[in-house]
Amino acid sequence: MKKLLVYAILAQVCTLGFCQNSACYADALAEGYYAGYYKDLPVELSEPDLPLIPAYTVSLSDFGGVGDGVTLNTEAAVKALEKKGGGHLDVPAGIWLTGPIVLKDRMDLHLSKGAVVLFSPDRKLFLKDGRVQPGISASKRSDIAVTGDGIIDGNGEWWRAVKRGKVSDVEWKEFQRMGGTEADDGKLWYPFGLKHGGNIADDFKTQEKMRTHLIRLTDCERVLVQGVTIQNSPKFHLVPTRCRHLVIDDVTVRCPWNAQNGDGIDIMFCQDVLIVNNKVDVGDDGICLKAGGGAEALKYPSNARILIQDNTVFHAHGGFVIGSEFSAGIQNVVVRRNTFSGTDTGLRFKSAPGRGGKTSNIYISDIYMSDIRDQAIVFETSYVDVPVGTDGVRDKGRNFLPEFTDIHISNTICRDARIGISAKGNRQMVHDVSITDCTIFYTETASDIDDPAMLNLSGISLLTY
Repeated sequence: MKKLLVYAILAQVCTLGFCQNSACYADALAEGYYAGYYKDLPVELSEPDLPLIPAYTVSLSDFGGVGDGVTLNTEAAVKALEKKGGGHLDVPAGIWLTGPIVLKDRMDLHLSKGAVVLFSPDRKLFLKDGRVQPGISASKRSDIAVTGDGIIDGNGEWWRAVKRGKVSDVEWKEFQRMGGTEADDGKLWYPFGLKHGGNIADDFKTQEKMRTHLIRLTDCERVLVQGVTIQNSPKFHLVPTRCRHLVIDDVTVRCPWNAQNGDGIDIMFCQDVLIVNNKVDVGDDGICLKAGGGAEALKYPSNARILIQDNTVFHAHGGFVIGSEFSAGIQNVVVRRNTFSGTDTGLRFKSAPGRGGKTSNIYISDIYMSDIRDQAIVFETSYVDVPVGTDGVRDKGRNFLPEFTDIHISNTICRDARIGISAKGNRQMVHDVSITDCTIFYTETASDIDDPAMLNLSGISLLTY
């Protein structure tokens, strides 16, 4: 009884701490807000546990921080919180220029309304032991939160290469004004040799490979990302890897539509995950599940017990995506009541020999799509990764073939996709996939399926003008 009483008191204290900073989270803890998402599921999933943060708050300004967009802010506040055993780091309104932020146990980075955490264009600040650190990171930590109404900006234009064919004349001139290096007969621009800001590698191709993620959380338990806007990453925006008990709620992820490798939310090797109420508008995949490629991936657990619901994806290469690497497998996933408006593809399953794995218990329903540039639903089994400045890397061999199976898509509506349904490969790589009760209005091709036996179609309306 004494232990139970202590735990109850701790829970109340932690809830009070969040009441000061994040009313939504206080409601979630006190009232079981997220439990409602776990009703009427087609497969059993586990509701994630939420982080418990001590009721102790410090402000960035208490440690000499200045939100003037010029002063470089330090990690003094993070260190002070760590000594106290955790708490809330409040970022007030202002523009807070910073280098990497490394979160510790039982810590909430809370951005108040009007706060912009802007990562410095000085790329040397992110170098540590020859490697580039993410903007915000946590490794082997528990009870981590990033919350609030503010903006986290990765200053990605100082990192990303640009393809001439993807920008207007006005935009191209803006990049040229920064300095940089043009290559491939003027078809590519690299932020190497800029007028302001030194290089971090000896040549532009090496530096291009050093681009980092904006938020990377690795081997963490009980993680909440809620309310914030995450934008303009050098590479992927939000990358939880090998995390358990993860909630991403009411987050806006955005970058230019042509941002190279500008993935929105990439979930890798994670279990017990809830992704709800988010808005994504990015330059690559929108909401994506990955599980590594090849034998190395088998060291880690599969992506499992994931619920993705009530999200909106605007521009992205795919609204919901599996792949291209998923050798450790992806299982027990529910994707429902999501809206894709203006994505290149809607539901995208992509992989290739050497990086594939097996899916199971994937249930997708009540998806609403409009203005889809290419396919509403697509299965690709010979996906080619094309890093900028190369002709692409093709996987070789017959090991780790993709096996898209036990996937159930239903009650989906799409208006104006160029191609309705596409499946490229064979029955070894795509089989036992059901698509039922869907209406797709296409503008060019109803379906492009290599082998009709790969898909079980029932109640499908493919319509055009």
